Amino acid sequence: MPEQTQSPLVKPLKIAIIGNPNVGKSTIFNQLTGLSQKIGNYPGVTVDKKIGMMNYQGSTYEIIDLPGTYSLYPNSEDEIIAHRVLNQLSEVERPDYVLMVIDSLQLSRGMFLASQLIDLGLNLALVLNMSDLAEKHDLEIKGFELFKALGVPILNTDARGSKGLEQIRELIHQKNFSKKSQFLQVDDFIDSSLLQDIKEKFDLSNDYQAYQILRFGLKDKGLPLEKRQWVKNKIDSLNINLESAQLEETKLRYRKITGIIEKVLVKKEDRKVSSNTIDKIILHPVFGYLVFASILLVIFQAIFAWATVPMDLIDGVFADLGTWVSTVLPEGVLTSLLAEGIIPGIGGIVIFIPQIALLFGFLAILEDTGYMSRVVFLMDRWMRPFGLHGKSIVPLVSGVACAIPGVMAARNIGNWKEKIITIMVTPLMSCSARLPVYIILIGLVVPNETVLGFINLQAVALLSLYLLGVIGVLFTAFGLKSILKTDEKSFLMVELPSYRTPRWKDVIITMYNKSKTFVTEAGKVILAISIILWVLGTYGPPEKMEEIRAERDQKIELASSEVEIEEIRAEASSDLLENSFIGIMGRAIEPAIRPLGYDWKIGIALITSFAAREVFVSTIATIYSIGGDPEDDSTIREKLNAQINPVTGDKVFNKATAFSLMVFYVFAMQCMSTLAIVYRETKGWKWPLIQTVYMTALAYISALITYQILS
Repeated sequence: MPEQTQSPLVKPLKIAIIGNPNVGKSTIFNQLTGLSQKIGNYPGVTVDKKIGMMNYQGSTYEIIDLPGTYSLYPNSEDEIIAHRVLNQLSEVERPDYVLMVIDSLQLSRGMFLASQLIDLGLNLALVLNMSDLAEKHDLEIKGFELFKALGVPILNTDARGSKGLEQIRELIHQKNFSKKSQFLQVDDFIDSSLLQDIKEKFDLSNDYQAYQILRFGLKDKGLPLEKRQWVKNKIDSLNINLESAQLEETKLRYRKITGIIEKVLVKKEDRKVSSNTIDKIILHPVFGYLVFASILLVIFQAIFAWATVPMDLIDGVFADLGTWVSTVLPEGVLTSLLAEGIIPGIGGIVIFIPQIALLFGFLAILEDTGYMSRVVFLMDRWMRPFGLHGKSIVPLVSGVACAIPGVMAARNIGNWKEKIITIMVTPLMSCSARLPVYIILIGLVVPNETVLGFINLQAVALLSLYLLGVIGVLFTAFGLKSILKTDEKSFLMVELPSYRTPRWKDVIITMYNKSKTFVTEAGKVILAISIILWVLGTYGPPEKMEEIRAERDQKIELASSEVEIEEIRAEASSDLLENSFIGIMGRAIEPAIRPLGYDWKIGIALITSFAAREVFVSTIATIYSIGGDPEDDSTIREKLNAQINPVTGDKVFNKATAFSLMVFYVFAMQCMSTLAIVYRETKGWKWPLIQTVYMTALAYISALITYQILS
């Protein structure tokens, strides 16, 4: 019999995958869809919309990976999304079928959400995942008894070992989903006659759907404002205690679930779980933190060591490509744009991929093994007084390597307020891009001497800058905690899953998707800003620019050696930069930055280093017409150390100015890549602009105080 092929005009069926966190839901999603995934946005929230396509026996199915949730009582943005989709409030996001994944070791917890899905009247099938772990724990689930109790199809799987995945594909292809009338009667916890108006307003036929809208509709900003206002007025008019109704519903569900569990779950032997032995060390109030610190040290050492080679390779490839383009193509605007604008801009995007891929690969391994949940639990009590969440530790530590993957990691925080605070403060952690600036300036003003025989003063200065960033994070987070208001209740509910071997396919898919998201989303903004900076740095008032070029050409004709020609060109490059639009901007901001100890040349470096902080070094090398290799740190220090301020007669980079600059770079948002990724994560320009203004003001005031104290 020939294989049937689905017509391209037929809209693919939508299957939503839902489950508690850490039940293997995303593993099943990855197995079904492979790399045929795309990341979109849900309206009104910052939660990603993960969609993949499954092709099976000539048919195509759209698989939606919903955020993990324990119930249809939403308290965070990701839970609101699950609530919206499963209540079928949006025609666009409405699934045809729902696949519920349950951890076989946590059957009771999973059944609570499953019972709610049944009451919503959804076409449902259940997947009892991690059946291999259930066997290891001597648990037996009587599948037929569970089917009789719930009335929906049930499959046993081990997604990590690919067991049962073919049955899932076949279940979807055969549309083997079903509805059961009710698990609970709505009248048992609320008068269903009160729901009639809601059913008519939202065109619903299901009492439990109407109750869900009445109880939680105000939280969903995806609902039109008019409908949310209508719900609010309805609640006010009914004069009922919805929290009491929810509590009664919860008690009734667990009472019925407990009776079912007693019939279907058989524990063959009471055996001690090995995870408990490991947790005595991992969660120990002393050793737990030492283990975490050791793991972080290994991860970031590996990231720096392993990412260096591909990053240097990428940097070299794009540098060679820019040189090749400028050599092969005739001189002109197009060649300059390609060689000095577009190619470096693309290189500035691609060069971050190794760090992002490696960091998220390590995070995926920690998540997949079950360790990350324990880190969150361990750190929560230390982070909460500052308005942060236990999960904030991952973005903050990631920010030491690079703020970009750190900000991206904040998406795992469910509470909106704590997520925004984490995103806002992560760039204050001193990233690796600040290191070249610190090293150059410390080398200028801090003597390379030791105290007490072994403590290096330059190392102390460098450590102090990193600690200053941490202090900035904590104080800023504490301030935002008081300013930002939200109705979301902040709490930590985290499951400590059994320890498992990571699934390497999932790790690789995570690395691929995170890198792809960065390149496609943030990359567009980075490239655009790179081109703008090139335009501002290349062009200026035409008459003045032509005058400089003519004078340069005239001097070159009279030059007697290649060395002299190079010096003339370096001087002309400095003059062209000074008189370009970006140079004019540097002159314009000089009155504002003079109290910090900076002249207009440093001002240009501040502006150009917005592309990336490390650009500061190469910019000051150019603007001060330094000969030699810009990568030669010692040459740069020597030349900078020789610069004299013509007004004061002092060194330009004296101790007060150098420390003022270092403090400025600790706090300033001098990274368009980070700005672009914050825009992407917050789905708008509001928070990136607030972040830029705040960090710039903090940097300015801190640098001003530093300069005034030391000068």
